[in-house]
Amino acid sequence: MKVFASWSGGKDCAMATHKALSQGHQVLYLVNFLSEDGRRSRSHGIKAEVLDLQAKATGIPMMQVKTSWENYEENFKKAVMELKEKGIEGGVFGDMDVEEHRKWVERVCTELGIKPILPLWKIDPGELLAEFWENGFEAKVVATRLDKGLLGKNVDEALLPELERFNSHPCGESGEYHTLVTDGPIFNRPLKVALGKQYKRDNVWFTEISVEPG
Repeated sequence: MKVFASWSGGKDCAMATHKALSQGHQVLYLVNFLSEDGRRSRSHGIKAEVLDLQAKATGIPMMQVKTSWENYEENFKKAVMELKEKGIEGGVFGDMDVEEHRKWVERVCTELGIKPILPLWKIDPGELLAEFWENGFEAKVVATRLDKGLLGKNVDEALLPELERFNSHPCGESGEYHTLVTDGPIFNRPLKVALGKQYKRDNVWFTEISVEPG
Protein backbone atom coordinates (compact mmCIF):
# COMPACT_ATOMS: atom_id res chain seq x y z
CA MET A 1 0.00 0.00 0.00
CA LYS A 2 1.18 3.54 -0.78
CA VAL A 3 1.27 5.46 2.50
CA PHE A 4 2.56 8.56 4.24
CA ALA A 5 4.06 8.58 7.73
CA SER A 6 3.03 11.16 10.31
CA TRP A 7 6.47 12.49 11.22
CA SER A 8 7.70 14.36 14.30
CA GLY A 9 11.38 13.48 13.91
CA GLY A 10 11.31 11.25 16.99
CA LYS A 11 11.80 7.59 17.78
CA ASP A 12 8.16 6.48 17.67
CA CYS A 13 7.42 7.74 14.17
CA ALA A 14 10.76 6.34 12.99
CA MET A 15 9.98 2.91 14.42
CA ALA A 16 6.46 3.00 12.96
CA THR A 17 7.88 3.92 9.55
CA HIS A 18 10.42 1.11 9.75
CA LYS A 19 7.74 -1.42 10.71
CA ALA A 20 5.45 -0.23 7.90
CA LEU A 21 8.26 -0.69 5.39
CA SER A 22 8.98 -4.14 6.82
CA GLN A 23 5.30 -5.00 6.33
CA GLY A 24 5.61 -4.20 2.64
CA HIS A 25 4.07 -0.73 2.57
CA GLN A 26 5.58 1.97 0.37
CA VAL A 27 6.25 5.01 2.55
CA LEU A 28 6.28 7.73 -0.09
CA TYR A 29 5.99 10.85 2.09
CA LEU A 30 6.71 12.08 5.59
CA VAL A 31 4.18 14.64 6.87
CA ASN A 32 5.34 17.08 9.52
CA PHE A 33 3.37 19.90 11.16
CA LEU A 34 5.02 23.20 12.00
CA SER A 35 4.13 26.20 14.14
CA GLU A 36 2.22 29.00 12.43
CA ASP A 37 5.43 30.86 11.56
CA GLY A 38 6.89 27.73 9.96
CA ARG A 39 10.05 27.83 12.06
CA ARG A 40 9.67 24.80 14.33
CA SER A 41 7.80 21.52 14.57
CA ARG A 42 4.48 21.84 16.31
CA SER A 43 5.14 18.94 18.69
CA HIS A 44 8.87 18.79 19.47
CA GLY A 45 10.10 22.35 18.86
CA ILE A 46 12.70 21.17 16.33
CA LYS A 47 13.74 23.66 13.66
CA ALA A 48 12.08 23.09 10.29
CA GLU A 49 15.43 23.00 8.51
CA VAL A 50 16.74 20.28 10.85
CA LEU A 51 13.71 18.12 10.08
CA ASP A 52 14.18 18.77 6.38
CA LEU A 53 17.79 17.56 6.59
CA GLN A 54 16.63 14.55 8.59
CA ALA A 55 14.13 13.67 5.86
CA LYS A 56 16.83 14.04 3.20
CA ALA A 57 18.97 11.59 5.21
CA THR A 58 16.14 9.04 4.95
CA GLY A 59 15.56 9.72 1.26
CA ILE A 60 11.80 10.07 1.82
CA PRO A 61 10.24 13.39 0.67
CA MET A 62 8.73 15.50 3.44
CA MET A 63 5.62 17.66 3.37
CA GLN A 64 5.78 20.37 6.05
CA VAL A 65 2.51 22.07 6.99
CA LYS A 66 2.09 25.24 9.06
CA THR A 67 -0.75 25.08 11.59
CA SER A 68 -2.03 26.13 14.98
CA TRP A 69 -3.35 23.53 17.39
CA GLU A 70 -6.84 24.97 16.86
CA ASN A 71 -6.67 24.36 13.10
CA TYR A 72 -4.64 21.16 13.29
CA GLU A 73 -7.37 18.75 12.13
CA GLU A 74 -8.44 21.03 9.29
CA ASN A 75 -4.88 21.40 8.01
CA PHE A 76 -4.15 17.71 8.53
CA LYS A 77 -7.11 16.84 6.31
CA LYS A 78 -6.06 19.31 3.62
CA ALA A 79 -2.55 17.85 3.52
CA VAL A 80 -3.78 14.27 3.32
CA MET A 81 -6.27 15.12 0.57
CA GLU A 82 -3.36 16.50 -1.46
CA LEU A 83 -1.51 13.22 -0.95
CA LYS A 84 -4.59 11.19 -1.89
CA GLU A 85 -4.52 12.91 -5.26
CA LYS A 86 -0.98 11.57 -5.63
CA GLY A 87 -2.09 8.01 -4.94
CA ILE A 88 -1.68 7.73 -1.18
CA GLU A 89 -3.97 5.08 0.32
CA GLY A 90 -3.01 5.04 4.01
CA GLY A 91 -1.26 6.80 6.86
CA VAL A 92 1.28 5.46 9.36
CA PHE A 93 1.17 6.69 12.95
CA GLY A 94 3.47 6.02 15.92
CA ASP A 95 0.83 5.90 18.66
CA MET A 96 1.26 3.15 21.26
CA ASP A 97 -1.39 3.13 23.95
CA VAL A 98 -3.22 6.45 24.32
CA GLU A 99 -6.78 5.51 23.37
CA GLU A 100 -7.79 9.11 22.64
CA HIS A 101 -5.04 9.37 20.01
CA ARG A 102 -6.03 6.10 18.34
CA LYS A 103 -9.69 7.14 18.16
CA TRP A 104 -8.74 10.48 16.57
CA VAL A 105 -6.52 8.79 13.99
CA GLU A 106 -9.15 6.21 13.08
CA ARG A 107 -11.96 8.78 12.87
CA VAL A 108 -10.07 11.24 10.72
CA CYS A 109 -8.64 8.57 8.41
CA THR A 110 -12.12 7.08 7.95
CA GLU A 111 -13.49 10.51 7.07
CA LEU A 112 -10.69 10.94 4.51
CA GLY A 113 -11.13 7.47 3.03
CA ILE A 114 -7.63 6.20 3.85
CA LYS A 115 -6.44 3.30 5.97
CA PRO A 116 -4.96 4.07 9.42
CA ILE A 117 -1.86 1.99 10.18
CA LEU A 118 -0.59 1.91 13.79
CA PRO A 119 2.30 -0.60 13.82
CA LEU A 120 3.28 0.12 17.45
CA TRP A 121 -0.18 -0.15 19.00
CA LYS A 122 -0.25 -2.09 22.28
CA ILE A 123 3.30 -3.41 21.94
CA ASP A 124 5.07 -3.42 25.30
CA PRO A 125 7.20 -0.22 25.53
CA GLY A 126 10.21 -2.13 26.85
CA GLU A 127 9.98 -4.48 23.88
CA LEU A 128 9.76 -1.52 21.50
CA LEU A 129 12.83 0.13 22.97
CA ALA A 130 14.78 -3.12 22.77
CA GLU A 131 13.77 -3.43 19.13
CA PHE A 132 14.72 0.21 18.55
CA TRP A 133 18.26 -0.49 19.76
CA GLU A 134 18.55 -3.88 18.06
CA ASN A 135 17.68 -2.29 14.73
CA GLY A 136 20.50 0.23 15.14
CA PHE A 137 18.39 3.33 15.69
CA GLU A 138 20.00 6.24 17.53
CA ALA A 139 18.25 9.24 19.06
CA LYS A 140 18.73 12.08 21.52
CA VAL A 141 16.34 13.70 23.99
CA VAL A 142 15.51 17.17 22.66
CA ALA A 143 12.55 18.18 24.85
CA THR A 144 11.21 17.12 28.25
CA ARG A 145 8.69 17.99 30.95
CA LEU A 146 10.69 16.05 33.53
CA ASP A 147 14.12 17.60 34.12
CA LYS A 148 16.39 19.66 31.91
CA GLY A 149 19.26 17.32 32.83
CA LEU A 150 17.75 14.81 30.38
CA LEU A 151 18.29 17.12 27.40
CA GLY A 152 20.89 15.85 24.97
CA LYS A 153 21.05 12.37 26.48
CA ASN A 154 21.15 9.38 24.17
CA VAL A 155 18.07 7.19 24.09
CA ASP A 156 19.79 4.05 25.34
CA GLU A 157 19.55 1.60 28.22
CA ALA A 158 21.27 4.04 30.56
CA LEU A 159 18.33 6.43 30.13
CA LEU A 160 15.75 4.01 31.55
CA PRO A 161 16.71 4.31 35.25
CA GLU A 162 16.53 8.09 34.96
CA LEU A 163 13.02 7.89 33.51
CA GLU A 164 11.98 5.49 36.26
CA ARG A 165 12.93 8.14 38.84
CA PHE A 166 10.12 10.29 37.45
CA ASN A 167 7.66 7.39 37.08
CA SER A 168 7.64 8.17 33.36
CA HIS A 169 6.28 6.01 30.58
CA PRO A 170 9.47 4.40 29.15
CA CYS A 171 8.72 5.79 25.69
CA GLY A 172 7.35 9.12 26.91
CA GLU A 173 3.95 8.38 25.40
CA SER A 174 2.25 11.04 27.53
CA GLY A 175 4.70 13.73 26.39
CA GLU A 176 7.21 13.26 29.21
CA TYR A 177 10.06 13.60 26.71
CA HIS A 178 10.62 13.93 22.96
CA THR A 179 13.49 12.82 20.76
CA LEU A 180 15.29 13.40 17.48
CA VAL A 181 16.37 10.27 15.60
CA THR A 182 19.81 10.60 14.04
CA ASP A 183 20.44 7.17 12.54
CA GLY A 184 18.84 3.81 11.87
CA PRO A 185 17.80 1.37 9.17
CA ILE A 186 15.57 3.91 7.40
CA PHE A 187 18.52 6.34 7.06
CA ASN A 188 20.87 6.44 4.09
CA ARG A 189 23.40 8.28 6.24
CA PRO A 190 23.56 9.39 9.88
CA LEU A 191 22.47 12.88 10.85
CA LYS A 192 25.26 14.64 12.73
CA VAL A 193 23.78 17.09 15.19
CA ALA A 194 25.13 19.61 17.68
CA LEU A 195 23.11 20.67 20.71
CA GLY A 196 23.04 24.29 21.76
CA LYS A 197 21.36 26.46 24.37
CA GLN A 198 18.55 25.17 26.56
CA TYR A 199 15.34 27.09 27.17
CA LYS A 200 11.96 26.59 28.81
CA ARG A 201 8.57 27.27 27.23
CA ASP A 202 5.14 26.29 28.58
CA ASN A 203 6.75 24.15 31.30
CA VAL A 204 8.76 22.15 28.75
CA TRP A 205 12.54 22.23 28.46
CA PHE A 206 13.97 22.33 24.92
CA THR A 207 17.45 22.35 23.45
CA GLU A 208 18.51 24.08 20.27
CA ILE A 209 19.71 21.72 17.52
CA SER A 210 21.92 22.33 14.53
CA VAL A 211 23.20 19.89 11.93
CA GLU A 212 26.93 19.45 11.49
CA PRO A 213 28.37 19.14 7.98
CA GLY A 214 29.36 15.74 6.69
